Amino acid sequence: MEDRFLRNLGALTEAECALLEKKSVLLAGCGGLGGYLLEYLLRLGVGRILAADGERFEPTNLNRQLLCTEASLGKSKAEAAAERAAALGLPGRVIPIPERLDGENLPGLLAGCDAALDALDSVAARRMLKAACDGARIPYIHGAVHGWQAQAALSLPGDGLLEKLYPAEELPGGKSVLPFAPALGAALEAALCARYLCGRPVEAGRLYGLDLLDMNWFELGL
Repeated sequence: MEDRFLRNLGALTEAECALLEKKSVLLAGCGGLGGYLLEYLLRLGVGRILAADGERFEPTNLNRQLLCTEASLGKSKAEAAAERAAALGLPGRVIPIPERLDGENLPGLLAGCDAALDALDSVAARRMLKAACDGARIPYIHGAVHGWQAQAALSLPGDGLLEKLYPAEELPGGKSVLPFAPALGAALEAALCARYLCGRPVEAGRLYGLDLLDMNWFELGL
């Protein structure tokens, strides 16, 4: 085992660490949630990450997106994800997909993946990803942030999670997100993903979240 992963031992077994090296995931979005998810998955030791995002960084991303700096403004978010992996000494673990996800490219991208992580910013995009995961028969790991709040859930094929979470096509409200909310949401998603990939017990269809304004933890069975 590489020295960089030794501190994962204890919380994870050596067999679990070796298993993570063999796993492949689709990271849908490399912005607020996605930048932190990328960091956690790389440092956890996940072997292959398809980082998909068709957008480029702009100044409004600077308050919360880990991969966004003054130097990266105008750069592809997916390409920045691959550069981050290389900077951590893990070149080749991230495969950049600098294109918008849709019904045509998702099936091919999900082929061979063990799970998909939602770091998207619209209900329509989440529904499309969930439908593709259902078709590929792999878990969809939901994440969302707004203002002071973050939430996450692991969804199995056919459980109708998003229909229960988002009965309307889009939610009203602005796009305000404070810088710590994506870090929290990504931590919840990454933990659910790690438990699933390692074969540990994890309850599907259960929403976990925290409102950091009043420190109110919520947990809902869907």
